[in-house]
Amino acid sequence: MSYPFNVTVTFDFSNGPVFGYPFTIGSPANGILGVDVLADSASYVVDISNQVGNIQIRGGYNLLQNTFDSASMSLRLFDPNGDWNPQNTASPYYGKLVPLRKIRISVPWQGQTYYLFSGYTTAYNYTYPKDQTIGYVDITASDGFRLYNLANVSTITGATAGQDTGTRIGKILDQIQWPPSMRKIDTGGTETLLQADPGYQRTALQALKMTEFAEQGAFWIDGEGDAVFKSRAFIAGTSGKNPTVFSNDGTAIPYKNVVFAFDDKLIINETNITAYGSSVTQQAVDVPSQTQYFPHSYTLKDVPVQTDADAMNIARIFTATRATTTLRIDAMVLDLSALDNAGITAALALDYFNTATIINNGQTTATGGDSIISKTLQIVGVAYDITPNTFYTTYTTSEPIVASFIIGSSIYGIIGDTNSVLAY
Repeated sequence: MSYPFNVTVTFDFSNGPVFGYPFTIGSPANGILGVDVLADSASYVVDISNQVGNIQIRGGYNLLQNTFDSASMSLRLFDPNGDWNPQNTASPYYGKLVPLRKIRISVPWQGQTYYLFSGYTTAYNYTYPKDQTIGYVDITASDGFRLYNLANVSTITGATAGQDTGTRIGKILDQIQWPPSMRKIDTGGTETLLQADPGYQRTALQALKMTEFAEQGAFWIDGEGDAVFKSRAFIAGTSGKNPTVFSNDGTAIPYKNVVFAFDDKLIINETNITAYGSSVTQQAVDVPSQTQYFPHSYTLKDVPVQTDADAMNIARIFTATRATTTLRIDAMVLDLSALDNAGITAALALDYFNTATIINNGQTTATGGDSIISKTLQIVGVAYDITPNTFYTTYTTSEPIVASFIIGSSIYGIIGDTNSVLAY
């Protein structure tokens, strides 16, 4: 059974990081201020949706590395005319199939466009099998993190002492001239203040990710290609709120599969954090966790927080939210061809740090008894596996990455509750 919507794939030959159709004066289609982008006249966007055979997209939070990774995409493009062969001098695209061209994948659905991926090409692998009548090209791409990793920075202009992390993220993006129109940055709501930029040579991505860690916030590239930064308070405040409910018993949106895990791979019961310029490492240890699970340590130096006390706060919250483990649901797979319209809308709308309640109603075992597991989790990653007839979405899920004790909160204000952590 195929899914009841179209997947749109566009390829943009223009220079620069900005996505969108070039603004053309006099064009009713590409002449809309605030929608289309200024671009060189020789560049253009082509819709290649009807040539795509399959798409794979991977992105989100790496639970083992405790950081958001670059989103990656690969697709197979069938090429009956040889236009996408980089060596074909007769191709209208000859000389334009170069690395870091823009590619975007989206789903128009019920009056709204949901962006699955916006990134920059990294390779074109062309194949013309002897036993087939047409060739194909496998295109791979990565999101804006790749551009950040290619840009080196040293001193960040305007990165002064006492600056909040959202402002610092903005200064780093200014340094590499990342367009302001491609930013969704929390400012004013961030809690951690930083020392002046250390000024040593590193990539822009390293500078951004160190700022993210200092906040215990989240920095990633969303499906539209925009840089997103969320504060620690935002992350803690979203957990458990307004969950979308999924179930295998017919009472909610159905899922195809869930992946269970019960292991120690996500446990951290000793955290060692050193502020930049400090000679003292701040350590937070959970002794009961070490007694039960053996030591699991995490160490990071040169964090640009202002004081050793700030470094200790990070160590404490990092250990407190990772010291124990339970039976987890690591991932949930949805088959969008099996969902009704409301289910499709809910699935496409899920974003990082949205909350999902996943109910697994198990079968009666040989020894008797039913197994019902219900977990309310945060969405922290997504993968798409798409063909013309199948559309599978895999959401990576997690217990709250950052949880804090909030007076008056029914979720994080309960003394003794494992979800409630005394945090800065």
